[in-house]
Amino acid sequence: MVEVKITDDIKVGGNNPCFIIAEAGQNHQGDIEIAKKLIKAAKEAGASCVKFQKTCLKEKFTKKYLERSYDNPNSWGKTYGDHKRHLEFTESQYRELFKYAQEVGILFTASAMDMVSFDFLVNIKVPFIKIGSGDSNNLLFLKYAASKKVPLIISTGMVDKQAVKTIYDIVSAQHKQFCLLHCISAYPVPFEDCNLTVLQDYKNTFDVPVGYSGQELGTAVALGAIALGAKVLEKHITLDKSMKGTDHVCSLTPAEFKQLVRDVRVIEASLGTPIKKVVTSEIPCIDKLQKSLVMGCTKNKGEILYPGDVKIKVAEPKGLNALHFEEVIYKTLVYDKKEDEPLNEGDFC
Repeated sequence: MVEVKITDDIKVGGNNPCFIIAEAGQNHQGDIEIAKKLIKAAKEAGASCVKFQKTCLKEKFTKKYLERSYDNPNSWGKTYGDHKRHLEFTESQYRELFKYAQEVGILFTASAMDMVSFDFLVNIKVPFIKIGSGDSNNLLFLKYAASKKVPLIISTGMVDKQAVKTIYDIVSAQHKQFCLLHCISAYPVPFEDCNLTVLQDYKNTFDVPVGYSGQELGTAVALGAIALGAKVLEKHITLDKSMKGTDHVCSLTPAEFKQLVRDVRVIEASLGTPIKKVVTSEIPCIDKLQKSLVMGCTKNKGEILYPGDVKIKVAEPKGLNALHFEEVIYKTLVYDKKEDEPLNEGDFC
């Protein structure tokens, strides 16, 4: 399995821990101080990275789309353009946030929503660039992003498997330093639409790390993704779910995000190895509870052990493991044995 190098010290895929992205998105309400609080909250929660969104509005939207009326409870302006301009930080503000994240000690990046934004993020040297589901059908952009040969994490909402194969082919023609995230683009996603077993299909189909970007409520589905092999996990983070905006309802508070990180690490530790074996922590129970072979009655040297002559009990001292029952039957005793006395190797022939 290919590993994606995020920094000199952090790799994604293989046996590396799940890379957990706290998606701040636009939950900052257009306020840089709230954005900084989200960065700090992500760090304190134990996230691997905090991620925002970077958009050049005239590159992403048509003029007519930006001019359309946007009159709803989540709006920050009369038109969609006004709304988006309120939420979009300037390049200098992004540099300020990038520097703040470095001071706090957490990786910082953003989803590039267009080529201009992609170039800006490359220029400020973020460790990787996210391509959101909104561009999962944007083959021109995907080819451009791949040509820059920087690490990419790509969400695959709003398209089918054939389109995901196309994304893989486009990027892998340039390099293998990318991850594919299973994603359903709804806010929130109904649980029955999450289709987590797609992760297994991705793992079997693609030779790059796969992960999950979740917009469903709570953390249960995200934890299921870890159990199914997600090497990247992205969940939204918010300071307050009652804030204005469509993402807050499916976001996690800092306390919830911290619990998610803890639970992810517990699941990773518990997955262990696929080899079933007796482990060290079981020894006390083996000593106390595991059954062994004992005599069911008193018999003398030279007598044959018939099925009713051997019992399986918890014994002290222990005899042969009860798994050896069939091997003992119809063997001849070489010593006198009393009822309840353990049977050991060397007691029969």
